[in-house]
Amino acid sequence: MTLDEAIRLVLNASDAGTLFGDAAPGRRFRRLAGVLHPDRVPVADRDRATEAFVRLIALWRGTTVGEYRLGPRVYAGDLADLYDVGADRLLKLPRDPANNDLMAREADALRTLENAADPRYLPYVPRLVDSFRHHEDGTGARRLVNVLAAVPGLHSLAEVRRARPDGLDARDAAWMWRRILVALGVAHRAGVVHGAVVPEHVLIEPAGHGVVLVDWCYSAHEGELVPALVPAYADWYPAEVTARESPGPGTDIAMASRCMTWLMRVDAPEPLRRFASGCCLPGLRQRPDDAWRLLVELDELLESLFGPRTFRPFTLHP
Repeated sequence: MTLDEAIRLVLNASDAGTLFGDAAPGRRFRRLAGVLHPDRVPVADRDRATEAFVRLIALWRGTTVGEYRLGPRVYAGDLADLYDVGADRLLKLPRDPANNDLMAREADALRTLENAADPRYLPYVPRLVDSFRHHEDGTGARRLVNVLAAVPGLHSLAEVRRARPDGLDARDAAWMWRRILVALGVAHRAGVVHGAVVPEHVLIEPAGHGVVLVDWCYSAHEGELVPALVPAYADWYPAEVTARESPGPGTDIAMASRCMTWLMRVDAPEPLRRFASGCCLPGLRQRPDDAWRLLVELDELLESLFGPRTFRPFTLHP
């Protein structure tokens, strides 16, 4: 790329997206910066190059975090915003640097799961692509950023309930329940408690019956405490969490069961509701503590209620 070409590209670009593209924005920026840097151009071209270089830096700093160019914000979470950064990835940027410790918990939990889980079950949890500290010019704030692989077409249980305000047929809720237990089984075998199984953190893929359990910022390893509560669901938490006692697999199982009873229609079979109630008993030691074993028990109950398991098509809007 010649100096004249680089100057023309930068000064004529309507926005950062036009200039840097989606495929490799960092590489594009470095190439342009190398051509335009005022210390590297002939004296006669320095004024034009400086003008283009200043605009290049302004465009880059205004739309990037680390090596990632921010696309639109696609989700506002409990403590962070998620941005599309292309290549089927989402960049999770905490709104307050004080929550860096929670971002670190998520990164640690996802690394633990990736290293410990059977590869067949990895699609049930997000994949951590990158984690780094971002220094913000001007404020001096350093935010811990996580970059996650994104799966298109996912909807939270909260969205499902908004689309189906009367609740779901128990047979539709059943496949979601089964897959949540798989995700929890993977986590618990790796020694990780999710700590915040609430409707916004359970994502489903309606057509393919996929489930992804997201937002591991509240996770805890054995002996640790759940570090914080999701304010909107403070009354969903089992007693051991609000009492600042160590959680266990039964903590996640209770919250997942609460999600299911909240999601199902009022005409859900009574045996299924009793099953959920048994997962939500007051004491941690009273509840089931093995998600894999509980899945077997749930399958037996579902077969007794509805017959052999078959694929039941599901759409978000009836």
